Amino acid sequence: MAFLPDQAYEHIMRAFEHGRLAHALLISGPRDCGKSALAAKISWLLQGKAQSGTDLFGDPIVNNPLPLEEQECDAVQILRPEKKSRIIDVASIRDAETRLHMAVEQGTWKIVIIVDSDRMNLQAQNAFLKTLEEPPNNTLVMLLTAQPQAMLPTILSRCVQLPLMGKTDFRAHGGDSLIETMNRVAAAAFGTPWGALTIKKCFTDVLEQRKKEIEHQEDQLYSGEKKQYAQTTDGSWLRERDEYHEAAKKSAYLAERARYFDIMMAWMADVLRCKAGAVCEDFPEVSNLITKLADSESTASLLRRVEALEDLRATLETNASEQLAIECGFLKAFG
Repeated sequence: MAFLPDQAYEHIMRAFEHGRLAHALLISGPRDCGKSALAAKISWLLQGKAQSGTDLFGDPIVNNPLPLEEQECDAVQILRPEKKSRIIDVASIRDAETRLHMAVEQGTWKIVIIVDSDRMNLQAQNAFLKTLEEPPNNTLVMLLTAQPQAMLPTILSRCVQLPLMGKTDFRAHGGDSLIETMNRVAAAAFGTPWGALTIKKCFTDVLEQRKKEIEHQEDQLYSGEKKQYAQTTDGSWLRERDEYHEAAKKSAYLAERARYFDIMMAWMADVLRCKAGAVCEDFPEVSNLITKLADSESTASLLRRVEALEDLRATLETNASEQLAIECGFLKAFG
């Protein structure tokens, strides 16, 4: 279940007030969903600065938190990817561990916030596990990432996960082509095998193109690392970086595939809204087209199509053949 940032903060605040706050939080979600702002509010809360006294009417005075980068101090440490390779290396993790074990004033919370935590290399992630397994008292670690699937499962299992809702960028990286194709099929052949296979072809084409772009980007990053570090490090480190970039490719590919599914689900959600007499929220520019389609389908039929899309998404997360599952799933959802 994904949360709005304010909802997630309410959960954390109640846990803190009742002495049940976990020692590690994984705050995930797409870019601009509020991960940093939420981490700043939680850090402000633990520092005892979120509330200070009451006003003339007896209402609590709430102090707005400083931005995350302005909160760094002896008790609050922020780690970010560094250098051209944009990695968080094991040295940074060792430094954070040392600071966590340093003495501070009694009752003070020690906080480490790792921004883009998926950029920890494998050595850093393995070193970080010790901190998660044996945290000092009054310690909170917050991991912020848009790609939690790129991190070790052993890290994920030791954190309380707070996935945040975010607005999907429907138009980016081929999304506009997928939307236009769905509009075109809706106007001419929705509910036919031809229409289903037309949408399926567009989906696989934009996904394949995006995969190539992701692979090129990661290969360029790895190539830059090899040029920069080939003479200053051993071969095992470069092999580790190769493995890291291969994992990053897969993670980014799966995230983009999920985004294309979100686009189709949002489009179908607008059809269901029109069927219920509401207005289109995500694609108002084609509301007449979507309304006409909603009038031609029963509510039960539309719900079956949405369920078929969700089933396909779930199937693709198994070891099923991707291409076969996509063809069958699209015929069921749009045929």
